[in-house]
Formats: sequence, C-alpha cells, structure tokens
Amino acid sequence: MKKGITLIGNILTDVVKTVDCYPEIGLLSNILDVKRAVGGCVPNTAIDIKKIDSDMPISVIGKIGNDDSGKYVCGEFERYGIDYSAVKVSETKPTSFSDVMSLPSGERTFFHARGANAEFSPEDIDLNTLDCDILHAGYILLLDIFDKKDSEYGTVMARFLKSVQDKGIKTSVDVVSDATADYKGTILPALKYCNYAIMNEVESAQLFDINPYNEDGSVNANAVLKTMELMAEAGVQEKIVLHCKEAGFSYDVATKTFTAVPSLNIPKEVIKGSVGAGDAFCAGTLYGLYNGFSDKEILEFASAAAASNLFSENSVDGMLPKAEILKLADKYGRKEIKLC
Repeated sequence: MKKGITLIGNILTDVVKTVDCYPEIGLLSNILDVKRAVGGCVPNTAIDIKKIDSDMPISVIGKIGNDDSGKYVCGEFERYGIDYSAVKVSETKPTSFSDVMSLPSGERTFFHARGANAEFSPEDIDLNTLDCDILHAGYILLLDIFDKKDSEYGTVMARFLKSVQDKGIKTSVDVVSDATADYKGTILPALKYCNYAIMNEVESAQLFDINPYNEDGSVNANAVLKTMELMAEAGVQEKIVLHCKEAGFSYDVATKTFTAVPSLNIPKEVIKGSVGAGDAFCAGTLYGLYNGFSDKEILEFASAAAASNLFSENSVDGMLPKAEILKLADKYGRKEIKLC
C-alpha cells in the first residue's frame, strides 16, 4: 500500500497585489487588484497535488502563528482534504507572509516576513509518526533553523534528511531564490541526503557558478547538464529536476540520462500571474515521481501543471485536475527552442 507524500517547511499567506509597473524609489505605481491566498512550499505544493488528484494521500508539517492567517491556511488544508494535524502553532510569532507585487505580464517581486517559519525546527517533527513514501522539504534558504550549520552533517537540514532516509522514506528538496543567501554552504550539504532535488535554473546555477544562459539569452542546455552532473556528484541519489521559463530538465543519476522538454507556449494575453509556478512544477514532478512516470512524462506533466498555474493571479487557483492538465499541451503546443 502506498502511503502518500508529506510536505514540510514554509507555510505562509500571500497578499498578491497586481501593479501596473515597478516604480523607481520615491515614485508611485497603481495597484490594480489585491487578493489573499496561501503561499509557500507546503500549502502551494500540497494543494496543487490534491487538485491534480484528490485521492492522493497528502500530509503537511510546519509552523503557523496563533492568528487569523494561520486559521485561514488550516482552513484551506481542510477544504482540500489535507492532513494538517502535525502543524504546530507558535505563541510568539505571527504566521509568515509575503506581499507579492505582480505585473500583468507575470513577473513578480516578493517582500517576505519570516514569522513562525523562523521557529520551525526538527524538534517540531515526530519522526516516529512519519508515515509516507516521499518527504518533500522546502524551502532551503528560507527555514532559519534548518539552514543553520551542523558540525557533522553540514547543516541541520542535512542531518534531518538523513534521519528521514534512515526510516526508509525517500527525500526531496526545493529551494527559494534569495539574492543574499549562501547557496553553496546551505544547499550542498543537504543534497547528499536527497533522493530527489527540484529547483529552478537560477538556484542551481548558484551552486557551481555556471551560467545557464547563452549570450543571446537562450537556455544553454549543456551548461544545465553540467550543473546537474555536479549535483549528482554532490550526492543526489536518484533524480535531479530543474526548470526555467523555457523548459524543464531531468537527470537520472543511475543511468546518467539527460532529458529536456520545452515549456508550453502559453499566449501572453491569457497569463494572469506566475506566483507559485515553481511550486506547481514541483507538484507535477512529485506526482510523476510518486506514480512511476518516465523522465519525459514527468517533465511533460510538470510543465503543463506549471502552465495551468499561469491562469490565476495566486499560487493555487489555476491548478487543474490531471485529465485537464494532460489536454493543455495539445491546446497550446510547446515552445520551439533549441535544447541540445
């Protein structure tokens, strides 16, 4: 019997504000729309998977504040049939939140308050009650205690992932893009204890200082492959999956097989936002990994799941059921880009 997926890490709310432009300091831009939604790795990815397949067993672990935002997130978990019984409540910190400034074209900027996520630690997780096939942790670089140094394993996250693997549970990680973070010192130790690593091209590029783009701005698939090979050498045990706007890439560690699939060619006029697109891609990837998809099938499905996210301003409302996701590639086609 399969036991499902448990997601641990960042839980927050997003206040998504659609603006007409990014102003220079001291100048004004107009807010066209404001919506509240769940945000962060745990709510976004968990709800997306449940919307893909409502029968998937999904549980979540993290930390919220004793406030209206925390109650709102838990209400969303309950609405989608997600087990949130292991979510802890902080009595000193508010629920984490982000103000998301989103342009109509989809680009966005985040202003983030760490809140209760800064308190979340391995002590909040009872390893004896973990009952899942895959544990997905995110985001590295945005979990203060998990990101701390550990004298034996490199980071607290690395030690925690090792303890999860010791229980026979496969581990997966995701990363947040942070302009000020120590990517090498914080991410690389955790890779040694990952079955799967899922992140975008900007985050992976920081690990080995390899530019994933050519001078003309096109994706350099050879550079992406080199990065993935180095991630495998760093310790990722089964699969590495990277994504960018133009394409998704996978690398099977055992067979050293590299696979690339272009993104869907979604017209700009139907795009409402891209907040949570990376989590949507991650949800599609985890769903494919859990259900034994081939690497090509994983990338095709994950890219279509990410594309569905573009039809909404927030992180989860655009996600579609599996059958509808599978129709998107036929409807829109894929981008014509060189991936070699």
